[in-house]
Amino acid sequence: MHAVRLHAFGPAEHLTHEEVPDPVPGPGQVRIAVAAAGVHLLDAALRAGHKGPLPERPALPTVPGREVAGVVDALGDGVDGPWLGRRVVAHLGFAPGGYAELAVTGVDRVHEIPENLDFAAAVAMIGTGRTALGIVQFAEPGEDDVVVVPAAAGGIGTLLVQYARNAGATVVGLAGGAGKTARVRANGADLAVDYTDSAWPAKVRAGLGTRRASIVYDGVGGEAARQAVGLLGPGGRHLVFGWSAEGIGAGAGHFVEGVSRSVLGPGMLRRAGGLRALELRALAEAAHGRLRPAVTRFPLARAAAAHRALENRDTIGKVVLEP
Repeated sequence: MHAVRLHAFGPAEHLTHEEVPDPVPGPGQVRIAVAAAGVHLLDAALRAGHKGPLPERPALPTVPGREVAGVVDALGDGVDGPWLGRRVVAHLGFAPGGYAELAVTGVDRVHEIPENLDFAAAVAMIGTGRTALGIVQFAEPGEDDVVVVPAAAGGIGTLLVQYARNAGATVVGLAGGAGKTARVRANGADLAVDYTDSAWPAKVRAGLGTRRASIVYDGVGGEAARQAVGLLGPGGRHLVFGWSAEGIGAGAGHFVEGVSRSVLGPGMLRRAGGLRALELRALAEAAHGRLRPAVTRFPLARAAAAHRALENRDTIGKVVLEP
């Protein structure tokens, strides 16, 4: 099979598309003929060799990637026969192996894909979707809320905008550039604002009139997030779940008096039944059309280009590799 391997930590160019032996499923495992593999900022951080609040760096060489969707083409010992030939999606945890034509994982990690979801959408929901649903558990939006979503054109941001709108909240979506703000507006945001315009906070205040923001879902940190937090009124909630603008592990040291601030980590998203329950719910929300992931697709052989585009913020929604 062909896979993308990393032989040395460093820039995206260190990802190479090469031929490797086919993996063989072990006991309790299935092998998936991959049709779509998810790309995450964490993949890029691990590729670069970053430490900090990350999983242990993988042994090299490695095949990155933690989210795959495709068709089961082989079964390990102890796996029921009906799994063979099913359309499935799985989050591999921190085990590598997703950027490949074939991937193996435990059958306990696999979900059958609803008939009306394609492989790319399923990959988006198994990781990004479950994260978005985990985040909103800590600050459920309602009709009286004004929700600010920095990076509203990203994979998680796209879904947070939709979720908040479905709940009846007023949504302010921030994105960089006219093209992305147009996508955020089409996605349902009441206000879509270009955060590269220095006057954007004043435009938001003018658009809200006498209302103040009540929730900021902050996955970026940096100056845009600091200004977004400044829009919160008394009793507002600031949920931090990432620092993409400041680098993995950077602090988000922006506090406002009267605002509650929560920093979410992977362990906190295991509440409410655990990660598998969030995955099932995410797939169901997409199957019923309540959440609609946006996807940017790259061929598997262009994984390095996908990493560069993601790091440069040149993508919309979830980045997916297709063999």
